[in-house]
Amino acid sequence: MKKIIAGVTLVLLSFMSFAQSQELPTTKVRDLNGKQISFNEAFEKGKVTMVSFWATWCIPCKQEIKNVKTKLEGWQKETDFNYMTVSIDDSRATAMVKTYAKSQGWAFPTYTDPNSDLKRALNFQNVPFTIIVDKNGKIVYQHSGYEEGGEDELYDKIKTFAKK
Repeated sequence: MKKIIAGVTLVLLSFMSFAQSQELPTTKVRDLNGKQISFNEAFEKGKVTMVSFWATWCIPCKQEIKNVKTKLEGWQKETDFNYMTVSIDDSRATAMVKTYAKSQGWAFPTYTDPNSDLKRALNFQNVPFTIIVDKNGKIVYQHSGYEEGGEDELYDKIKTFAKK
């Protein structure tokens, strides 16, 4: 009986900590023109935003962003939300980030985190890494990795948070 109670308590505590939202860090990032901005200021107030963290060397990252880009226009007609990406490539690869984004026709905001300051602030290790930020500017969902079709699951989460 004690094991069952301990197990239930552990599950509830895990759920409660997962359900808590996290503040956006004020860490500086750069747009593709080199302009510096605080990460928390890159978000439109009152709007849900999905952020994909990626790198030029990360094939699953690029596949996820490609798949999101393909569906983004239709999704945004159905649900009012924003999308942006943040590259974790180091400062030597920043020019490659800009070139890649342009070659892919990305119309959404793309930022760079060349010193991994934002990556450390958000405490994640690997890309692809995706967060969803609610209308109040709080991180309400985080996801690591990418499998084909995973973008649809992220969109389902976005719809849930956009309704609130």
